[in-house]
Amino acid sequence: MLVSPLADGRTWILRQEFGFDVGAEGSDDKINVPVGFETDFASIPRPFWFILPQWGKYGNAAVIHDWLYWDQKRSRADSDAVLLEGMAVSQVNTVVRYVIYKAVRWFGWLAWYRNQADRADGYQRVLRTIPVKAIAKSQRRGQYIQLARHVLGRTGHKPSIGPPPK
Repeated sequence: MLVSPLADGRTWILRQEFGFDVGAEGSDDKINVPVGFETDFASIPRPFWFILPQWGKYGNAAVIHDWLYWDQKRSRADSDAVLLEGMAVSQVNTVVRYVIYKAVRWFGWLAWYRNQADRADGYQRVLRTIPVKAIAKSQRRGQYIQLARHVLGRTGHKPSIGPPPK
């Protein structure tokens, strides 16, 4: 996988397509992450980075998982199962694998709904033009601001949290 960082220090851009064959290599169930997709690898909260950094042996599986959560053509449970399978293929330690898997099963709904809200606002996580230099920053809103806007919008309240969408 070939990626480049953005200037925000959290976001990376895929510079070549990246894929995964679900079930077995060469299966008909293929996942292809397109060039230009923005990822943060594993969305592990900063206080836990000393135990599990954002990237490690599970990085490839995390990118596939980020794509599945953005694309949402599979259920959240199926997407999480692909993450677990991808970590096994990457030979991630069994304890680490299940800690990450359980964390996404418990808390992944936050990212799932954030992605829905981002798409509803017209945000594109697949960049058409890939920056040559790492001076560009992701235009994605903060997770909690975006979730609050989404929840308030669904309840009929006019959200006024954060700057207006671009």
